[in-house]
Amino acid sequence: MQKRAIKWVTWYMVMAMLILGVTPRVHAGFSPSEAMTISQFDRTADLNKIQKVLELKMISERLRQLGFSEGGIQQRLNQLSDEQIHRLALKLDELKVGGNGAEVVISVFVIAILVVILIYLLGHQIVVKKG
Repeated sequence: MQKRAIKWVTWYMVMAMLILGVTPRVHAGFSPSEAMTISQFDRTADLNKIQKVLELKMISERLRQLGFSEGGIQQRLNQLSDEQIHRLALKLDELKVGGNGAEVVISVFVIAILVVILIYLLGHQIVVKKG
């Protein structure tokens, strides 16, 4: 009886992981009940945020390799409108320099669990011997 219950729980978990893996991500939020007003952009705060990113050694080296000088970059930043600078500052906030390795770790973990479940359901045993 216990073996049958374990089999049912295992298949339930397999199907639950399949359903969770197939469903698409939905990025939804609350919609405001009143009209949103366009806020004024804080140009100095956005410029400070952009300047902090430009001061990073890796980014400044890469810009120099591409042929941009500090004066040229400042000149181009001064030519941008408030909205363009605000959008650039928002994009810099979203940027993940090193990436997030959580997706890779979770994927490997799920694959390992599925392999163990598959081996268990097929009736094989894994024996580790010290050699």
